[in-house]
Amino acid sequence: MISVGIDVAKDKHDCFIINSEGEVLADVFTIPNNMDGFQRLLQRIRSCSSPQNKIKVGLEATGHYSYNILGFLLDNGLPTYVLNPLHTNLYRKSLSLRKTKTDRIDARTIAAMLLSDVGLKPYTDTAYHNEELKSLTRYRFDKVKERGRLKQSIARLVCILFPELEKLVPTLHMISVYALLDEFPGAKQIADANLTHLKTTLYGASKGRYGRDKAVEIRESARTSIGSTMPAKSLELRHTIRLIRELDEEIDEIEAEIQQIMGELNSPITTIPGIGARMAAVILAEVGDFSRFGSPDNLLAYAGLSPSTYQSGQLKNCYAHMEKRGSRYLRFAIFNAAKYVCHWDPVFAAYLAKKRAEGKHYNVAVSHAAKKLVRLIYALEKSGEPYRLAT
Repeated sequence: MISVGIDVAKDKHDCFIINSEGEVLADVFTIPNNMDGFQRLLQRIRSCSSPQNKIKVGLEATGHYSYNILGFLLDNGLPTYVLNPLHTNLYRKSLSLRKTKTDRIDARTIAAMLLSDVGLKPYTDTAYHNEELKSLTRYRFDKVKERGRLKQSIARLVCILFPELEKLVPTLHMISVYALLDEFPGAKQIADANLTHLKTTLYGASKGRYGRDKAVEIRESARTSIGSTMPAKSLELRHTIRLIRELDEEIDEIEAEIQQIMGELNSPITTIPGIGARMAAVILAEVGDFSRFGSPDNLLAYAGLSPSTYQSGQLKNCYAHMEKRGSRYLRFAIFNAAKYVCHWDPVFAAYLAKKRAEGKHYNVAVSHAAKKLVRLIYALEKSGEPYRLAT
Protein backbone atom coordinates (compact mmCIF):
# COMPACT_ATOMS: atom_id res chain seq x y z
CA MET A 1 0.00 0.00 0.00
CA ILE A 2 1.31 3.44 -0.99
CA SER A 3 -0.24 6.41 0.81
CA VAL A 4 0.08 9.97 -0.51
CA GLY A 5 -0.91 12.89 1.71
CA ILE A 6 -1.46 16.31 0.12
CA ASP A 7 -1.96 19.51 2.10
CA VAL A 8 -3.72 21.88 -0.30
CA ALA A 9 -3.12 25.64 -0.36
CA LYS A 10 -3.82 28.45 -2.79
CA ASP A 11 -0.43 28.69 -4.55
CA LYS A 12 1.31 25.44 -3.58
CA HIS A 13 0.67 21.94 -2.21
CA ASP A 14 2.78 20.01 0.29
CA CYS A 15 2.99 16.28 -0.42
CA PHE A 16 4.22 13.25 1.54
CA ILE A 17 4.48 9.59 0.44
CA ILE A 18 4.71 6.59 2.77
CA ASN A 19 4.07 2.85 2.44
CA SER A 20 2.09 0.51 4.69
CA GLU A 21 5.30 -0.62 6.47
CA GLY A 22 5.87 2.94 7.65
CA GLU A 23 8.79 3.55 5.27
CA VAL A 24 8.97 7.13 4.04
CA LEU A 25 9.20 6.95 0.24
CA ALA A 26 9.24 10.71 -0.29
CA ASP A 27 9.60 13.16 2.56
CA VAL A 28 7.52 16.30 2.43
CA PHE A 29 8.05 18.14 -0.86
CA THR A 30 6.26 21.16 -2.27
CA ILE A 31 4.75 21.51 -5.73
CA PRO A 32 3.37 24.70 -7.28
CA ASN A 33 -0.35 24.87 -8.02
CA ASN A 34 0.04 24.55 -11.79
CA MET A 35 0.26 21.82 -14.44
CA ASP A 36 4.05 21.44 -14.05
CA GLY A 37 3.56 20.86 -10.33
CA PHE A 38 0.79 18.35 -10.92
CA GLN A 39 2.94 16.40 -13.42
CA ARG A 40 5.82 16.43 -10.95
CA LEU A 41 3.58 14.93 -8.29
CA LEU A 42 2.34 12.25 -10.68
CA GLN A 43 5.89 11.31 -11.67
CA ARG A 44 6.96 11.12 -8.01
CA ILE A 45 4.02 8.85 -7.15
CA ARG A 46 4.80 6.55 -10.09
CA SER A 47 8.50 6.43 -9.20
CA CYS A 48 7.63 5.38 -5.62
CA SER A 49 5.23 2.62 -6.63
CA SER A 50 5.11 -0.48 -8.79
CA PRO A 51 2.18 -1.87 -10.82
CA GLN A 52 1.20 -4.28 -8.04
CA ASN A 53 1.06 -1.54 -5.39
CA LYS A 54 -2.29 -0.17 -4.26
CA ILE A 55 -2.20 3.63 -4.16
CA LYS A 56 -4.27 5.94 -1.98
CA VAL A 57 -4.10 9.72 -2.40
CA GLY A 58 -5.71 11.91 0.24
CA LEU A 59 -6.41 15.59 0.62
CA GLU A 60 -8.67 17.76 2.77
CA ALA A 61 -11.93 19.27 1.58
CA THR A 62 -10.71 22.85 1.20
CA GLY A 63 -13.36 24.23 -1.14
CA HIS A 64 -12.28 25.61 -4.49
CA TYR A 65 -8.54 25.32 -3.76
CA SER A 66 -8.65 21.51 -4.02
CA TYR A 67 -10.93 21.31 -7.04
CA ASN A 68 -8.27 21.44 -9.79
CA ILE A 69 -5.81 19.00 -8.28
CA LEU A 70 -8.69 16.65 -7.40
CA GLY A 71 -9.81 16.62 -11.03
CA PHE A 72 -6.23 15.96 -12.19
CA LEU A 73 -5.82 12.99 -9.84
CA LEU A 74 -9.15 11.46 -10.87
CA ASP A 75 -8.41 11.96 -14.58
CA ASN A 76 -5.17 10.01 -14.09
CA GLY A 77 -6.98 7.10 -12.43
CA LEU A 78 -5.62 7.56 -8.91
CA PRO A 79 -7.96 6.51 -6.06
CA THR A 80 -8.43 9.80 -4.23
CA TYR A 81 -9.92 10.38 -0.79
CA VAL A 82 -11.35 13.72 0.31
CA LEU A 83 -11.11 14.06 4.09
CA ASN A 84 -13.09 16.19 6.48
CA PRO A 85 -10.73 18.84 7.98
CA LEU A 86 -12.35 18.28 11.38
CA HIS A 87 -11.45 14.60 11.13
CA THR A 88 -7.83 15.28 10.23
CA ASN A 89 -7.55 17.91 12.97
CA LEU A 90 -8.72 15.44 15.62
CA TYR A 91 -6.41 12.75 14.22
CA ARG A 92 -3.42 15.11 14.33
CA LYS A 93 -4.16 16.01 17.96
CA SER A 94 -4.38 12.32 18.86
CA LEU A 95 -0.80 11.82 17.68
CA SER A 96 0.76 14.45 19.92
CA LEU A 97 -0.11 16.59 22.94
CA ARG A 98 1.91 19.46 21.52
CA LYS A 99 0.05 22.30 19.84
CA THR A 100 1.63 22.08 16.41
CA LYS A 101 0.11 22.60 12.98
CA THR A 102 2.08 23.19 9.80
CA ASP A 103 1.52 22.30 6.17
CA ARG A 104 4.27 19.66 6.39
CA ILE A 105 2.68 18.06 9.45
CA ASP A 106 -0.74 18.09 7.79
CA ALA A 107 0.61 16.25 4.74
CA ARG A 108 2.04 13.54 7.00
CA THR A 109 -1.19 13.36 9.00
CA ILE A 110 -3.30 12.83 5.88
CA ALA A 111 -0.99 10.06 4.62
CA ALA A 112 -1.11 8.33 8.02
CA MET A 113 -4.90 8.59 8.16
CA LEU A 114 -5.24 6.83 4.81
CA LEU A 115 -3.26 3.87 6.16
CA SER A 116 -5.06 3.67 9.50
CA ASP A 117 -8.70 4.31 8.52
CA VAL A 118 -9.91 1.39 6.41
CA GLY A 119 -13.49 2.72 6.40
CA LEU A 120 -12.70 5.66 4.14
CA LYS A 121 -14.35 5.63 0.72
CA PRO A 122 -12.66 7.09 -2.37
CA TYR A 123 -13.98 10.17 -4.13
CA THR A 124 -15.66 9.15 -7.37
CA ASP A 125 -16.09 10.67 -10.82
CA THR A 126 -19.80 10.92 -10.04
CA ALA A 127 -19.12 13.13 -7.04
CA TYR A 128 -16.58 15.22 -8.96
CA HIS A 129 -18.88 15.93 -11.91
CA ASN A 130 -21.70 16.59 -9.47
CA GLU A 131 -19.80 19.74 -8.49
CA GLU A 132 -21.49 21.48 -11.45
CA LEU A 133 -24.89 20.98 -9.85
CA LYS A 134 -23.53 21.98 -6.44
CA SER A 135 -22.09 25.19 -7.88
CA LEU A 136 -25.44 26.09 -9.44
CA THR A 137 -27.54 25.32 -6.36
CA ARG A 138 -25.24 27.23 -4.01
CA TYR A 139 -25.05 30.12 -6.47
CA ARG A 140 -28.84 30.22 -6.59
CA PHE A 141 -28.99 30.08 -2.79
CA ASP A 142 -26.73 33.15 -2.54
CA LYS A 143 -28.71 35.02 -5.21
CA VAL A 144 -32.03 34.33 -3.48
CA LYS A 145 -30.53 35.45 -0.17
CA GLU A 146 -29.28 38.65 -1.80
CA ARG A 147 -32.71 39.27 -3.30
CA GLY A 148 -34.27 38.77 0.12
CA ARG A 149 -32.07 41.51 1.57
CA LEU A 150 -33.07 43.86 -1.22
CA LYS A 151 -36.74 43.15 -0.61
CA GLN A 152 -36.23 44.12 3.02
CA SER A 153 -34.78 47.41 1.74
CA ILE A 154 -37.89 47.94 -0.39
CA ALA A 155 -40.11 47.52 2.68
CA ARG A 156 -37.94 49.95 4.65
CA LEU A 157 -37.98 52.60 1.91
CA VAL A 158 -41.73 52.33 1.32
CA CYS A 159 -42.26 52.75 5.06
CA ILE A 160 -40.47 56.09 4.76
CA LEU A 161 -41.83 57.31 1.43
CA PHE A 162 -45.40 55.93 1.31
CA PRO A 163 -46.26 53.78 4.36
CA GLU A 164 -49.98 53.55 3.50
CA LEU A 165 -49.27 51.61 0.29
CA GLU A 166 -48.65 48.34 2.13
CA LYS A 167 -52.31 48.22 3.23
CA LEU A 168 -53.61 48.81 -0.31
CA VAL A 169 -51.95 45.81 -1.97
CA PRO A 170 -51.56 42.10 -1.01
CA THR A 171 -47.77 42.46 -0.91
CA LEU A 172 -45.21 45.07 -1.88
CA HIS A 173 -43.25 42.49 -3.82
CA MET A 174 -45.44 42.30 -6.91
CA ILE A 175 -44.58 43.19 -10.50
CA SER A 176 -47.35 45.80 -10.57
CA VAL A 177 -46.20 47.45 -7.31
CA TYR A 178 -42.59 47.52 -8.47
CA ALA A 179 -43.69 49.09 -11.76
CA LEU A 180 -45.67 51.72 -9.83
CA LEU A 181 -42.78 52.57 -7.51
CA ASP A 182 -40.24 52.62 -10.31
CA GLU A 183 -42.36 55.19 -12.15
CA PHE A 184 -43.54 57.10 -9.03
CA PRO A 185 -41.03 56.47 -6.20
CA GLY A 186 -42.89 58.13 -3.33
CA ALA A 187 -46.26 59.43 -2.10
CA LYS A 188 -45.67 62.92 -3.47
CA GLN A 189 -44.92 61.64 -6.97
CA ILE A 190 -48.07 59.47 -6.92
CA ALA A 191 -50.21 62.30 -5.55
CA ASP A 192 -49.05 64.60 -8.38
CA ALA A 193 -49.37 61.93 -11.09
CA ASN A 194 -51.78 62.13 -13.99
CA LEU A 195 -54.57 59.63 -13.28
CA THR A 196 -54.50 58.19 -16.81
CA HIS A 197 -50.75 57.64 -16.61
CA LEU A 198 -51.08 56.08 -13.16
CA LYS A 199 -53.90 53.78 -14.34
CA THR A 200 -51.99 52.75 -17.48
CA THR A 201 -48.89 51.84 -15.41
CA LEU A 202 -50.89 49.72 -12.99
CA TYR A 203 -53.12 48.12 -15.64
CA GLY A 204 -50.21 47.08 -17.87
CA ALA A 205 -47.99 45.72 -15.09
CA SER A 206 -50.85 43.81 -13.42
CA LYS A 207 -52.13 42.40 -16.75
CA GLY A 208 -55.53 43.98 -16.23
CA ARG A 209 -55.97 43.10 -12.57
CA TYR A 210 -55.71 46.70 -11.38
CA GLY A 211 -57.56 49.46 -13.25
CA ARG A 212 -58.93 52.93 -12.67
CA ASP A 213 -60.50 52.17 -9.26
CA LYS A 214 -57.20 50.98 -7.79
CA ALA A 215 -55.37 53.95 -9.33
CA VAL A 216 -57.84 56.39 -7.73
CA GLU A 217 -57.57 54.60 -4.37
CA ILE A 218 -53.77 54.72 -4.37
CA ARG A 219 -53.62 58.37 -5.49
CA GLU A 220 -56.14 59.50 -2.85
CA SER A 221 -54.17 57.68 -0.18
CA ALA A 222 -50.96 59.28 -1.42
CA ARG A 223 -52.48 62.78 -1.12
CA THR A 224 -53.10 62.26 2.60
CA SER A 225 -49.93 60.21 3.22
CA ILE A 226 -47.55 60.90 6.09
CA GLY A 227 -44.68 59.74 3.89
CA SER A 228 -41.58 61.89 3.67
CA THR A 229 -40.42 63.57 0.47
CA MET A 230 -36.79 62.48 0.19
CA PRO A 231 -35.26 62.46 -3.32
CA ALA A 232 -32.26 60.41 -2.11
CA LYS A 233 -34.54 57.66 -0.76
CA SER A 234 -36.64 57.74 -3.93
CA LEU A 235 -33.49 57.22 -6.00
CA GLU A 236 -32.44 54.35 -3.75
CA LEU A 237 -35.89 52.79 -4.13
CA ARG A 238 -35.76 52.88 -7.93
CA HIS A 239 -32.25 51.43 -8.02
CA THR A 240 -33.20 48.67 -5.57
CA ILE A 241 -36.19 47.70 -7.74
CA ARG A 242 -33.93 47.47 -10.78
CA LEU A 243 -31.44 45.29 -8.88
CA ILE A 244 -34.25 42.93 -7.86
CA ARG A 245 -35.39 42.67 -11.48
CA GLU A 246 -31.86 41.81 -12.57
CA LEU A 247 -31.63 39.18 -9.85
CA ASP A 248 -34.98 37.70 -10.93
CA GLU A 249 -33.60 37.23 -14.44
CA GLU A 250 -30.36 35.70 -13.14
CA ILE A 251 -32.20 33.31 -10.82
CA ASP A 252 -34.47 32.22 -13.69
CA GLU A 253 -31.38 31.50 -15.80
CA ILE A 254 -29.75 29.50 -12.99
CA GLU A 255 -32.94 27.52 -12.42
CA ALA A 256 -33.15 26.67 -16.11
CA GLU A 257 -29.63 25.19 -15.93
CA ILE A 258 -30.52 23.25 -12.78
CA GLN A 259 -33.67 21.93 -14.45
CA GLN A 260 -31.66 20.70 -17.42
CA ILE A 261 -29.22 18.78 -15.22
CA MET A 262 -32.05 17.33 -13.13
CA GLY A 263 -33.73 16.13 -16.32
CA GLU A 264 -30.55 14.24 -17.23
CA LEU A 265 -30.19 12.73 -13.73
CA ASN A 266 -33.83 11.60 -13.59
CA SER A 267 -33.54 11.02 -9.85
CA PRO A 268 -36.26 8.93 -8.11
CA ILE A 269 -36.42 11.35 -5.16
CA THR A 270 -38.39 13.79 -7.33
CA THR A 271 -41.24 11.26 -7.19
CA ILE A 272 -41.67 11.90 -3.45
CA PRO A 273 -44.73 14.16 -2.97
CA GLY A 274 -43.59 17.60 -1.85
CA ILE A 275 -40.05 17.45 -3.25
CA GLY A 276 -39.68 19.57 -6.36
CA ALA A 277 -36.76 19.76 -8.77
CA ARG A 278 -35.11 22.69 -6.98
CA MET A 279 -35.11 21.08 -3.54
CA ALA A 280 -34.09 17.71 -4.98
CA ALA A 281 -31.23 19.42 -6.81
CA VAL A 282 -29.81 20.80 -3.55
CA ILE A 283 -30.04 17.39 -1.88
CA LEU A 284 -28.37 15.56 -4.78
CA ALA A 285 -25.73 18.26 -5.19
CA GLU A 286 -24.70 18.24 -1.53
CA VAL A 287 -24.75 14.46 -1.11
CA GLY A 288 -22.88 13.79 -4.35
CA ASP A 289 -22.29 10.06 -4.71
CA PHE A 290 -24.61 8.05 -2.46
CA SER A 291 -22.22 5.09 -2.63
CA ARG A 292 -19.93 7.01 -0.26
CA PHE A 293 -22.40 6.35 2.55
CA GLY A 294 -22.69 2.84 3.94
CA SER A 295 -26.02 3.49 5.65
CA PRO A 296 -28.70 6.18 6.11
CA ASP A 297 -27.15 6.97 9.50
CA ASN A 298 -23.92 7.99 7.76
CA LEU A 299 -25.92 10.31 5.54
CA LEU A 300 -27.73 11.72 8.58
CA ALA A 301 -24.39 12.46 10.22
CA TYR A 302 -23.11 14.11 7.03
CA ALA A 303 -26.14 16.40 7.03
CA GLY A 304 -25.67 17.16 10.73
CA LEU A 305 -29.13 15.78 11.56
CA SER A 306 -28.02 13.01 13.91
CA PRO A 307 -28.38 13.65 17.66
CA SER A 308 -25.29 14.62 19.64
CA THR A 309 -24.28 12.27 22.44
CA TYR A 310 -22.66 13.07 25.77
CA GLN A 311 -22.11 10.49 28.49
CA SER A 312 -19.61 10.49 31.33
CA GLY A 313 -20.00 8.14 34.28
CA GLN A 314 -23.60 8.43 35.42
CA LEU A 315 -24.15 11.69 33.58
CA LYS A 316 -26.04 11.45 30.31
CA ASN A 317 -27.53 14.17 28.14
CA CYS A 318 -31.30 14.05 28.50
CA TYR A 319 -32.12 16.35 25.61
CA ALA A 320 -29.85 15.48 22.73
CA HIS A 321 -29.64 18.29 20.16
CA MET A 322 -28.79 17.88 16.49
CA GLU A 323 -25.07 17.99 15.79
CA LYS A 324 -25.51 20.63 13.06
CA ARG A 325 -22.19 19.71 11.48
CA GLY A 326 -21.63 18.94 7.84
CA SER A 327 -23.34 20.68 4.94
CA ARG A 328 -25.66 23.47 6.09
CA TYR A 329 -27.15 23.57 2.58
CA LEU A 330 -28.09 19.88 2.79
CA ARG A 331 -29.51 20.30 6.29
CA PHE A 332 -31.58 23.30 5.16
CA ALA A 333 -32.90 21.45 2.10
CA ILE A 334 -33.84 18.26 3.96
CA PHE A 335 -35.50 20.09 6.85
CA ASN A 336 -37.58 22.27 4.54
CA ALA A 337 -38.37 19.38 2.20
CA ALA A 338 -39.67 17.45 5.23
CA LYS A 339 -42.23 20.18 5.89
CA TYR A 340 -43.64 19.91 2.36
CA VAL A 341 -43.54 16.11 2.34
CA CYS A 342 -45.46 16.05 5.63
CA HIS A 343 -48.08 18.25 3.99
CA TRP A 344 -48.49 16.20 0.80
CA ASP A 345 -47.75 12.61 1.82
CA PRO A 346 -50.28 10.91 4.14
CA VAL A 347 -47.67 8.57 5.67
CA PHE A 348 -45.41 11.46 6.68
CA ALA A 349 -48.41 13.56 7.74
CA ALA A 350 -49.48 10.79 10.12
CA TYR A 351 -45.92 10.47 11.44
CA LEU A 352 -45.70 14.21 12.11
CA ALA A 353 -49.11 14.14 13.85
CA LYS A 354 -47.91 11.23 16.01
CA LYS A 355 -44.82 13.16 17.13
CA ARG A 356 -46.90 16.26 17.84
CA ALA A 357 -49.32 14.12 19.90
CA GLU A 358 -46.32 13.02 21.99
CA GLY A 359 -45.94 16.65 23.02
CA LYS A 360 -42.97 17.51 20.82
CA HIS A 361 -42.48 21.06 19.51
CA TYR A 362 -43.31 21.48 15.82
CA ASN A 363 -39.67 21.92 14.77
CA VAL A 364 -38.62 18.89 16.83
CA ALA A 365 -41.38 16.82 15.21
CA VAL A 366 -40.26 18.01 11.76
CA SER A 367 -36.67 17.02 12.59
CA HIS A 368 -37.91 13.47 13.27
CA ALA A 369 -39.75 13.51 9.94
CA ALA A 370 -36.54 14.79 8.29
CA LYS A 371 -34.64 11.76 9.57
CA LYS A 372 -37.35 9.48 8.20
CA LEU A 373 -37.12 11.35 4.88
CA VAL A 374 -33.33 10.85 4.72
CA ARG A 375 -33.83 7.09 5.07
CA LEU A 376 -36.40 7.15 2.27
CA ILE A 377 -34.14 9.22 -0.01
CA TYR A 378 -31.24 6.87 0.67
CA ALA A 379 -33.36 3.80 -0.15
CA LEU A 380 -34.71 5.31 -3.39
CA GLU A 381 -31.28 6.39 -4.63
CA LYS A 382 -29.81 2.98 -3.84
CA SER A 383 -32.63 1.07 -5.55
CA GLY A 384 -33.34 3.52 -8.36
CA GLU A 385 -37.04 2.82 -7.92
CA PRO A 386 -39.66 5.63 -7.83
CA TYR A 387 -41.58 6.33 -4.63
CA ARG A 388 -44.85 4.51 -4.15
CA LEU A 389 -47.43 5.54 -1.59
CA ALA A 390 -48.19 2.90 1.02
CA THR A 391 -51.58 1.28 0.45
